[in-house]
Amino acid sequence: MRNWLIGFMSAAAVLLGSVQTGLAASIVAKVNIAEQTMTVTKHGRVIHTWKVSTARSGYITPPGEFRPYRMHRMWHSRKYDMSPMPYSIFYHGGYAIHGTNAVSRLGRPASHGCVRLHTDNARRLFALVRQAGPGNTRIIVEN
Repeated sequence: MRNWLIGFMSAAAVLLGSVQTGLAASIVAKVNIAEQTMTVTKHGRVIHTWKVSTARSGYITPPGEFRPYRMHRMWHSRKYDMSPMPYSIFYHGGYAIHGTNAVSRLGRPASHGCVRLHTDNARRLFALVRQAGPGNTRIIVEN
């Protein structure tokens, strides 16, 4: 009886763990530098495709796979004249995804290295990442 109960409890713990893991949102924000776009997926399904601006000539937007490590509804760049960075999601050193007022430049390289989005879209992404949690979010930057 005791072995059966231990087996049952172990199976229940595994099942409950799977259910909890299954409920956690999985967000991927994939930035394509060549196309100047971001595709956002949730649980593997595309939910948004947006224009972005990445690094202009003389700067880089580093490629790779990252997790967000810091988020701010509003941040001001200490490096670039206190420029506003609404809905900032920092993912690698000082690099972040954030909103911009320079919406006419979206779709072509224009930044110092950050990934700029229309502020409405940055707000949407910020909310998704906050809901899913940084640990359940991936940021992929590819050339």
